[in-house]
Amino acid sequence: MEALLDPPDPAAAPARDGHNASQTAWNQNVLRLEDEKHEQKGKASDKASLGAQQLEASSANVPMLQAPEVQPPPDGGFMAWLHVVLSHFVFFNTWGVTNSFGVFQQYYEQSLGHPPSDISWIGSVQVFLLFFVGVYAGRATDAGYFRHIFLSGVILQLMGTFLTSLCTDYWEIFLAQAICVGLGHGFVFSPAMSVLSSYFSTKRALAVGLAAVGGATGGIVYPAVANQLLYHSDIGFPWTIRIVGFIMLGTHMPSLLFFRPRLPPRKAGKLIEWAALRELPYTSFAAAFFFNFWGLYFVFFYLGTFARDKLGVTDSVNLVVALNGVGVIGRFLPNLVGVYYTGTLNILLPFTFTAALLVFCWIAVSSVKALWVFTAIYGIVAAGTQSLCLATATVMVTDLRKVGTQVGMVLTIVSFATLTGPAIQGALIQRDQGGYLYAQIFSATSILIGAVLAVVARISKAGSNLKVKI
Repeated sequence: MEALLDPPDPAAAPARDGHNASQTAWNQNVLRLEDEKHEQKGKASDKASLGAQQLEASSANVPMLQAPEVQPPPDGGFMAWLHVVLSHFVFFNTWGVTNSFGVFQQYYEQSLGHPPSDISWIGSVQVFLLFFVGVYAGRATDAGYFRHIFLSGVILQLMGTFLTSLCTDYWEIFLAQAICVGLGHGFVFSPAMSVLSSYFSTKRALAVGLAAVGGATGGIVYPAVANQLLYHSDIGFPWTIRIVGFIMLGTHMPSLLFFRPRLPPRKAGKLIEWAALRELPYTSFAAAFFFNFWGLYFVFFYLGTFARDKLGVTDSVNLVVALNGVGVIGRFLPNLVGVYYTGTLNILLPFTFTAALLVFCWIAVSSVKALWVFTAIYGIVAAGTQSLCLATATVMVTDLRKVGTQVGMVLTIVSFATLTGPAIQGALIQRDQGGYLYAQIFSATSILIGAVLAVVARISKAGSNLKVKI
């Protein structure tokens, strides 16, 4: 108790004061360190904010990555016209080959012993595949795979041709010449059309028409070579086909080396542009194309056999050569007139009506002279109809980025006409006991329906004013 009441020891006071002073100093140091820490954090935050502002400012001056801008077609110039020449060789090795099948139609009927309807399946399937794979090859071309598709097509064409030289039975020839060569035709033709169309706008129909002349020149060269080697030499069938293959290889080389797609790839997109099928001008034109080609190829396949069987012409292959030869005029001049004066669809109309009329007139042909006159006129008109249909198909597409897809869609629709037409005509010849009347009526009527549908496409596109160029 006394201890508690004792006064504090004076000697202990300085110790306590020292302790309190040191405690205060320590607290001040802690506070100072915390202030410095907060200050450093603030500076770091300011630097980060400043860096973000600088990055934002600098990025504002850098343009964002965008898809390449689609430039308008040059509509001329060296590269554009070079692709017309290259496409000429493509037509030479596709349409020129299919237009020449009349020579093989006769040869196979004699050597294989099959009826005309069976033999015609070889040619019709070849033409069918040329058109049918168009929608797939066209879309792949739009997506940037032109070289892959085109090279694959050339390989298939050559492989099928050289394999045909080894064939002796009907089914072997069908697989090689119809399936393999036909697929090659499709993988070559549609991509080439797509690339060619992208180089032209107002002169697109003229470019396609000039390229389509290759179908006529091929239709002259290939039948002439086959006829000379098969019937006027001892070289035989195998080497005849091999020589045809070597011609095809040589004329494909420029296209393999110099074809260049102009438009950037369009990766996104539909295989089928359904919106186009809801447009009356597009659908009515596609239907017109179908019915025209349902009847148009009848003469190309059966003119030689008609001349041999009905008129006793010994060298009927010359008619096939002439039919394709006069086609040079029909494939070039109508397109020239269409581009500069009338429009391709406008000039297509009289050509299709005339083609239908000529096939009806064929019914009355009963002499060799009359047949030669019919061949000359029909060759011009049919070639004009073929090239104008193709040229108009490209003109009907308004978006160049979709030209491969939409033209491919039309070709796929038409493929079923080329598949069934010659077979139906061959069956009608058999039903008529070797007569051609039923097949002639069927073909002429089909072309006439196509002509009427082309009128529907014309009116729905531009009205009834005939002065409108389309």
